[in-house]
Amino acid sequence: MKPRDPKSVEKLFESISHKYDFLNDLFSFGLHRLWKKQLVSLLAPSSGQNWIDLCCGTGDLTFHLAKSVQPFGSVLGVDFSHSQIDQARKRFFADPSLPVSWLKKDVLNTGLQSGSFDGAIMAYGLRNLENPEAGLKEIYRLLKPGSQAGILDFNHPIEGSKTSYFQKFYLRRVVVPIASLMGLRDEYAYLEESLKNFPEGNIQKEIALKIGFNEARYELLLGGQMGILLLTA
Repeated sequence: MKPRDPKSVEKLFESISHKYDFLNDLFSFGLHRLWKKQLVSLLAPSSGQNWIDLCCGTGDLTFHLAKSVQPFGSVLGVDFSHSQIDQARKRFFADPSLPVSWLKKDVLNTGLQSGSFDGAIMAYGLRNLENPEAGLKEIYRLLKPGSQAGILDFNHPIEGSKTSYFQKFYLRRVVVPIASLMGLRDEYAYLEESLKNFPEGNIQKEIALKIGFNEARYELLLGGQMGILLLTA
């Protein structure tokens, strides 16, 4: 598949939605849940605020955010994959008291009112967008002045570095073979492809500041395999 081709990416997430959470736990040894909690902790959402979770997938961050802003706040989860949103809704039925709602929409064209949210969050979505810079622009548009945003994703390490070598080894020798056993080889081979043109952390910061964000910083996780982009509008 072509990296960042919207139709191909949508088809990919439709095909893996039923095993998405299981494989995330398997390939990260459950660490992705800790990274998501760390992201929320760094942003420190408070009760009564209204947040948006872009590329929300099956709702991990959506639910975690909702617990931080309840009972008077709210979280809107947005994703273009019907299957992912459907999985999130099924999980929501287990705790319908949480202040969450869902929107099936392309995050590059949400149609939501500008300056509507006290905060925005995205996990493993920016890398898959047709235009990551446009994604950052949409986040900036949706935020109230002074609000925060946080983006968790794979880091794009320097080519030839030990970090880059390990990342490629793990994706090629661990992730893809295991995914192949489940009939999902092409879907997970896409991970490495999606990183080829993904801007590394310092470039992401530069892009965000150029767009208009007042502050931008980038923090590495897991020895540089993952990264968090923290922004202030």
